[in-house]
Amino acid sequence: VDYVSHALITEEIGRVDSSVRTTLSVQISLVELTLLKFGTEEQKRRYLPRLCKGDLIGCFGLTEPEVGSDATKIRASARRDGDAWVLRGRKTWISNGSVSNLALVFAQTDPAKEHKGIAAFLLERDEQPYGSQPIHGKLGLRSSDSSELILDDVRVPDANRLGPVGDGFKIAMAALDSGRYSVAAGAVGVAQACIDASVTYATQRRSFGKPLAGHQLVQELIADMVVETEAARLLVWRAGDLKNKGRPNTRETSIAKLYASEIAQRAADNAIQIHGGYGFSDEFPVERYWRDARVNRLYEGTTQIQKLIIGRFATGIDAIA
Repeated sequence: VDYVSHALITEEIGRVDSSVRTTLSVQISLVELTLLKFGTEEQKRRYLPRLCKGDLIGCFGLTEPEVGSDATKIRASARRDGDAWVLRGRKTWISNGSVSNLALVFAQTDPAKEHKGIAAFLLERDEQPYGSQPIHGKLGLRSSDSSELILDDVRVPDANRLGPVGDGFKIAMAALDSGRYSVAAGAVGVAQACIDASVTYATQRRSFGKPLAGHQLVQELIADMVVETEAARLLVWRAGDLKNKGRPNTRETSIAKLYASEIAQRAADNAIQIHGGYGFSDEFPVERYWRDARVNRLYEGTTQIQKLIIGRFATGIDAIA
């Protein structure tokens, strides 16, 4: 499907369950699309059909215990040994990590080269056995697996390297650009779910002798949600249109991701306010929407990282470097 259609599908899934949307976003945007763009013909032939069928579940191994937004400083190492590489290190907050059987992992081949030494590797668990440990006690996305990946001298054939040595950082950034697009679309879905739940509750619940929705301040909350959700949806579609045309879209994707993730949280907060005490319980879904929406401002680049990207395009000055 084209990118706008992908956004429509992702929004609808996010409207129902952000955990399922996260699982699919990792599979499609971070793994499959990255492999499609940077993989060799043999790698595509070997992995893409099984990924698309769901026979392989993929994960994206970039974040580490001591390295988050500054991906140039990853510490997982890749040491060349003949026609193979030996990978060692830890990755954390890896969606699909424990349920995956294919990991796209990034490791440093030469620390002196910093980001120009990073390489990307495809690890099939049955052949390059990497370990994993689920992370428990999450605020939201409770039915989406988040794990630590454990790389204890995992031997990986050079044929499993994705792209040239030194291109790993570029590949990771391109993958995150795709991931941000799906996160933005999913966030629109959460916001729409908040509107749906709020309208249903506010038209059925009566207060002071009339429906809750008949009170001006309640309508104000709902109107704010509608306007911001519509605006976020259009920002996502604009980025998708540029992607469909093969035009640069990093700026537009970051704008969509920043805005959609922020308004989804506000929509969830408004939804809880409209539901009153019931919004604070699991009797209604809005408390889950609030918990699930929070992570959109963190993964695939935090709100602050999106602002730095947008600011770089506006000023021509890179505040990260």
